[in-house]
Amino acid sequence: MKTKNIKNIFIFSVLITFLFSCNEDYLEITPKGTSLEETYYQNADEAYSALIAAYDIMSFNSSSWDNMISFMNAGSDDNYGASVPGDAISLFSYHQLTPTNMPRAFWSNHYQGIFRANTLLQKLQNVPMDESLKLRFEGECKAMRAYYHFNLVRLFGNIPLMTSTISPVEAQTYPQSSKEEVYAQIEKDLLEAIELLPISINTATEGGRWTKGAAKAMLGKVYVYDNKLPEAAAQLAEVNGTPGGTSQFGYRLLDNFKDLWVHSNKFNSESILEDVHTEAGRADWSGLGFGTEGNILNIMVGIRDYTRTANSTAPDYFSGWGVNTVTQSLYDALKDDPRFDATIIDVKALIASGQVIGYSFVNEASTNTGYFMAKFVPLKSDATTLGGDPTLNFYQDTYIIRLADTYLLEAEALGGTGARAQALLDAVRARVGLPSVPVSLDAIALERRKELACEGHRWFDLVRTGKASTVLASRGFIAGKNEVLPIPEKELENSVIVQNSGY
Repeated sequence: MKTKNIKNIFIFSVLITFLFSCNEDYLEITPKGTSLEETYYQNADEAYSALIAAYDIMSFNSSSWDNMISFMNAGSDDNYGASVPGDAISLFSYHQLTPTNMPRAFWSNHYQGIFRANTLLQKLQNVPMDESLKLRFEGECKAMRAYYHFNLVRLFGNIPLMTSTISPVEAQTYPQSSKEEVYAQIEKDLLEAIELLPISINTATEGGRWTKGAAKAMLGKVYVYDNKLPEAAAQLAEVNGTPGGTSQFGYRLLDNFKDLWVHSNKFNSESILEDVHTEAGRADWSGLGFGTEGNILNIMVGIRDYTRTANSTAPDYFSGWGVNTVTQSLYDALKDDPRFDATIIDVKALIASGQVIGYSFVNEASTNTGYFMAKFVPLKSDATTLGGDPTLNFYQDTYIIRLADTYLLEAEALGGTGARAQALLDAVRARVGLPSVPVSLDAIALERRKELACEGHRWFDLVRTGKASTVLASRGFIAGKNEVLPIPEKELENSVIVQNSGY
């Protein structure tokens, strides 16, 4: 491959149903057309292309307008949608989504990833290739299938469980499974993947691929959601190692919290699994637009028409679209915390100090707090110089799971009590110079809010701990309904899928 990082490759699809646009700069050969399923998977290279097709859906974390981070932020008490009034991101801020306005991508993209993983798993055994490589591909497919199902079950509740490919005719009568059945399969897939995945990879050539540590971290997280807390604690302890030290997988908290958000700081010691982006795609609006190899979240959350004064020492931010403004509630929670500056940009304060002339805000006035997401708002120096539209080619990776997350999940799985839970909480706080506080479930929850702010975790945390109906009451959250999202109406057509209660 001319570009070897896993997410720096555009590939052609393995099936006529799911086509990829191709860029010959990122292929060893120029495709001669679309290969049909019957004639594909003839060698290791074709199997690898199919594997990359399954991986591609993981970019849904931050590579399109409908992305997991921005959308899930909007539904929490930490951010607003602050998009065009009436669009789905804004509607989710006030829990006004319906089957007709729920973006289909949150359902269909994940099932597309499952379909691709299942297709390769089905064909893999007959591909003439090295057996150890074949086993690794199998482990990666099972890990991805588990991850895509995990997102679906957290978003929609009772969903169809897909462990094999089915025809369009079969899909019409394919039923939903219970959450218990889905979680059981997710856990089975991850346990099997752990046995097949490598302990370490060369991030220069394989960055973004699943490892044994990543699968264990994801399994620990899944166990927390499935309320299997002893199992969760056991898996996460292997991932985390000695709190504050280096784990058996090489994971270690970065010394400087701000370094987590430096665009070039990819695959650092705290990163367990990340969504990889590149500026090398040179995308522009005449091509793929959204869904590029670039990080679209960056431009979405940028400050619109941000303008500094002459001789200003304020950061020189790239102007963006003003999505996901930060709430006063999160501001107040972090205002005295060392992580504040790396998490929140207080543009109001910059204007008051004469550093910034102003900015524009064309969205809902009630969401114009003047606070923006420092973790993802790009600097002008982050813009590509390689060509293409800079707005589509930011290269910051985003974390799907990182070590501070697993530290706090393990502390929670331990019941928020005991010496190890205390040490895990202390390590997260000590990294930013904060003193120890007595460990408890409440202390862990507060630390998760501050540490992981604006990374797409808060809504899920509130729902799984039963706090959403109280914390989000002013945002329209209704208990017994809004713990899951509406299944997009189009997905119900010609199927036996039953809409979620209340929608």
